[in-house]
Amino acid sequence: MTTRRASAREVVALVADDFTRFPDPPGGERKSTPDGPLGWPGYDASRERAARRTGESESVVCGTASVEGTRAVLIAFEFGFLGGSLGERTGDRLEAAYSYAREHRLPVVPLVATGGSRMQEGMLALTQLQRVARQSALTREAGLPQIAVLRDPTTGGGWATLGAGADVVLALPDAQVGFAGSRVRPPDADPAAYTAEAQVAAGAADAVVPPAELREVLGRWLRLLTDAARAVPGAGGSPAGPPSGSPREPAPVPVALGVADLPRTGWEAVRRARAAERPRARAYLDAYFSHRLAISGDRCGGVDPDGMLCGFGVHRGRTVGYAAQTGAATRPAGYRTAARLIRLADRLGIPVLTLVDTPGAANDAAAERQGAGAAIAELFGVVATARTPITTLVIGEGGSGGALALAAPGRTWATPDSYFSVIAPESAAAILKRPPAEVEATADQLRIRPQDLAELGVIRITEAR
Repeated sequence: MTTRRASAREVVALVADDFTRFPDPPGGERKSTPDGPLGWPGYDASRERAARRTGESESVVCGTASVEGTRAVLIAFEFGFLGGSLGERTGDRLEAAYSYAREHRLPVVPLVATGGSRMQEGMLALTQLQRVARQSALTREAGLPQIAVLRDPTTGGGWATLGAGADVVLALPDAQVGFAGSRVRPPDADPAAYTAEAQVAAGAADAVVPPAELREVLGRWLRLLTDAARAVPGAGGSPAGPPSGSPREPAPVPVALGVADLPRTGWEAVRRARAAERPRARAYLDAYFSHRLAISGDRCGGVDPDGMLCGFGVHRGRTVGYAAQTGAATRPAGYRTAARLIRLADRLGIPVLTLVDTPGAANDAAAERQGAGAAIAELFGVVATARTPITTLVIGEGGSGGALALAAPGRTWATPDSYFSVIAPESAAAILKRPPAEVEATADQLRIRPQDLAELGVIRITEAR
């Protein structure tokens, strides 16, 4: 039994109010030839049948609408029109929609359902992907967010441009999502790999959202990512996004949730940071944000849900991005996801809060094969060059470079139940060929207590609640 797919107009009605459709681009700009640019027999008749069946004249319907109170440009694909395929006139509509979004500084929401490029127009159809990619890139440079919703199916070039190229990627349950469509995959391919759920698990999409919740979730994302530019003085005022010299207020430093007294020795600092009952990242995020939404995945095939939490939330009425280590060893996908978060926040003019808490970077063979060194190097570079202010709080273990990569130079605080060290005391003792009995003394020599680090000028100590 085949479930009927929602039309373009139906999916627009699902997420938005007061939709105002853009007029069709002028027809005189593109030469009309019988059966299209390739003279494909029956192409004109196919288009006419599709128009009668769907009530649309092309495979996309574009316009503006209010989504839970936020104005946006919506691009809704009509799969019933030749499988939602992209042709030259589709490209005209998409280009006009993105241009309107930049002119009026509106976010873009592609509601994607497409089988790919239109065969009846050959390479001219395929080159529309270059047009779409350029429009998406220009919109990104303008500091405007793009939030894609993947419907069934989202395949081919539509997935590889409008879908996967968005800043935040949401998907409907059980939607077919993949570069290869169902009729062109290897015969032995696992169909479960081509689903929305599989793309989230692989780090290519952020979340699966049930249709009944889509309007609310999409509205929350739009408020988070578009209100930010209005809240930060000077942000979002130029065609190229927030000017580099514009003032941006940093995220306030969270208060310490654990103990208030400072550790007496280096080893006590280590024990307290490793204590199971110490507040972890989720406790700090829950206390700091009135509400928040997570992004997931590094867009390179990896996720690190146990080691890194990333997303955006509201703190005292203002959007703040966050990247928070959870106390586990951070995997390469975690560092790449944090880098993705900071890049997006930097482009949109959103301050970032990072929470440091890791014994160090994952150092197993799998982490090396996944590019641990390159992932950490990437994050160091992103933090070092970010224009938006980054505020860091060390809430537990600060294990070497795997922790330092997430720390903001000159804007790092620490809680009383944390430590930060060039190397774990046990490892330092082993390298120095000291017996286990000297580990505690080695911790003191390393000067890893919060007060030691404050005296060294590395961190500041935050107030306790």
